[in-house]
Parts: sequence; structure tokens; C-alpha cells
Amino acid sequence: MTREAELAVTVIEGLAEACGPDHVWEAGPADAVDGVPVGWVAAPGAAEDVSEVLRFAAAEGLSVVPTGAGTKLDWGLPPTHVDILLDLGRMSGILDHDPGELIATIAAGTPMRAIRAHLLREGQRLALDVGSPAATLGGVLAANEAGPLRHRFGAPRDLVMGVRVALDEGSLERHVDGFDLARHVCGSYGTLGVITEATVRLEPMPAARAWVIRPVTTPREVQQLTEALLASHLEAAAIEADLPGGSGGRPAELAALFEGARDAAFSRAEAAAKLLGGGATVEQLPPAWWGRYPFSAEDVALKLWGRPSELFAVVYALRDAAGTPVPVRGSVGLGVAHASLPDSVAPERLAGMLTAARTVLLARGGGGCTLLRAPLELRELVETYGPGRIDDASARLKLALDPEDRLAPGRLPDPA
Repeated sequence: MTREAELAVTVIEGLAEACGPDHVWEAGPADAVDGVPVGWVAAPGAAEDVSEVLRFAAAEGLSVVPTGAGTKLDWGLPPTHVDILLDLGRMSGILDHDPGELIATIAAGTPMRAIRAHLLREGQRLALDVGSPAATLGGVLAANEAGPLRHRFGAPRDLVMGVRVALDEGSLERHVDGFDLARHVCGSYGTLGVITEATVRLEPMPAARAWVIRPVTTPREVQQLTEALLASHLEAAAIEADLPGGSGGRPAELAALFEGARDAAFSRAEAAAKLLGGGATVEQLPPAWWGRYPFSAEDVALKLWGRPSELFAVVYALRDAAGTPVPVRGSVGLGVAHASLPDSVAPERLAGMLTAARTVLLARGGGGCTLLRAPLELRELVETYGPGRIDDASARLKLALDPEDRLAPGRLPDPA
């Protein structure tokens, strides 16, 4: 038997002991992580199984990449290599829910759809209305993914009260001395540890919701109207803009969400419509683009963040560098948005757009532009994260928790 064959037998046996023989298999082409081939797949059913897999991987010197629904495995940089793909889909369910205290502890592999359905029965919600509805809670936290309600309730790291994390040598921890583990694992892309469960803060479902939708013509107009809303004390729960860049013939729009008691929500929405003018209307349903990303599975995706008052300048910079309007959509009230480009964009054009956006943001008070997703041949030719891609605290924590770089090696956390 060859050395490779002996290793394969050893790995299958070790993973089967941790997860059960029915939940381990040799990976095939469909299991690849963003084009990177995988050796084996293990599907643990409990946190203790994850611990055993990581303990075995450490003993054998194998790398591990965790995944939930796989909706964001192609975000950021691909891992340099993947020995074991850790599929957390079996680790699903609401582990504890205290409706009176508005707190729930949820397994990492639980789909966001299932969480919404469970909480709705109690008249509650987790304020993570993310753009990848098939995602699991663990994946949303690992990517620090948030939707329009981020405007009022914050990003994932603001909603997570605690986590249980399996570390590289197999221990299960809720705390790490000197670090806020719950905040650091949000946006870590699986590089610090494997989230097995999270305790999250919930919100009551509002009695009513009303959207104000206003057509816009330029990024500058979006910025001016957004500033008017922010200064108005009308307390929008979310402020989003959609600038389709001329594709599909759709008009550009600004939309704001108002929530609360029915009379109060619609009264504030009507006041906002009057403030915005220009044909603004009050609707009971959101626009079709609300809470969705502007890019498809084949597109190049950028993430932009900076001061809300300066985001419009970045949109102009992208347009100038591209030579054509670029579709942009996102939370303009917070200065966070996403842009979409065709996968046929030339590397030099893409590099120029990234440089232009980063230069404008740096000159206007800080921020960043991440190449969130692109074909591998493009990512090999441009800088994905740009300067300041990882803060000192995250770097120290990575060194402390995963000194051998076995967890999602080569991937880097999103700094936003």
C-alpha cells in the first residue's frame, strides 16, 4: 500500500470515529472550495464531534475548512489547501430560547430560514436579514454578513452575546482571556475556530412596517436625501439605495423602512415621503431589490464601506475607472454597499477600479474596498483586501488560537 493510500485509510477511520461512518467520505469535484480540491468531507452531528475532528486533524497535521450551506465559500481569498471540509449542516436547531429575555442559543448549522420561522411563532426575530437566505447562522457570523436592518440593530458582532467555538487542537471554548471571542469570530471566515453555537439577542417583531421609495438620478442625490433622513429624527430602521448602473432599464431608487405601531410607522413614513419629495411614495411592501445583492453567482462582487457622507464619491470613482456606470446597492445610511461587475472585466480595469475606490475612501476619512468574489484568474492578479486588511488584535488572536494555520489557511478576515 502506498503512503497516500495509507493516509487515506487513516483519515477515513479517524473521521469515522469522530462523526460516524455514514458521515464521512472522500471528496469529489463537487466538494471543491472555490476551486481548491478537498481531500475528505466530515459531517459532525454535535460540538463534541467537531472537537474530535479538530483533535484528529491536529495530530495528523491536516487543514480544516468549515462550511454550512456553502453560500459564501467563494467570498474573500480561497484557502491555500483543504484536507478536510467540515460540513456543519447536521448541527441544526434552536438549543435554547427564552422569549421573555429575548435571547436564543442556536446551533451553527441552522438555516436562517428555519430560525426566522421558529422565532416568528413567538413574535420575535433575529435582526439579520441577510442577502443569502439559504445561509446558516454559522456562515452568516463567519462572514459578518448583514442586511438592511444593520442600520438600526448593528452587524452580527453586535447581536451575538456569546459563542461556543472549537479551536484548532480540539478544545471547546466560550472565552479566551484578553479577547472578546464572540466579536472576533464574526468576520473571521473560519480562520480562528469553528463556531458550533451562538447565543444571540432577539427583537420583537414590529406591529407594522412601511417603506418610503423615492426615484433618484445620481449618487450625489442619494447622499443628499440620505443625509436629510438621518438628520430628521424620523428614526428609519433601514436606509437602502439601488443604483442599477443602466442595466435592465430599472430606475435608481432610495428606500427607507419605518417600523413600530401601525399608526406611528405610517405617520413617520408619510413624513419621510414629504421630506424626500420628488415622487416619493409610501408602500406596505419593499421594492423587489430590497435586501438582495446586486451581483449574481457569475459576477465579480465588491464590498465598499466608508463614511455615509462620502460613499457617493466612491460610486463616481468606480464609474470613472470602469468607463461606465457600475451597479451599486446597499446600506447608504451606514456607508456600506456592494458593487457588481461582469466576470469578463479585464484584470487591469478591475485593479484600477479597486485602486480608485480605495484612494477616494482613504482621502475622505477612511474605509475600504474588498474584492469579495471573482474568478480565480482575476484574484491572482489583483489585491483582494487592499491595505490594512487585518487588525493587530485579530492577527494576535490568530497566532494564539491557530499557530499552525490549520483552520482555513490562506483566508483572511473582512475588516469591515
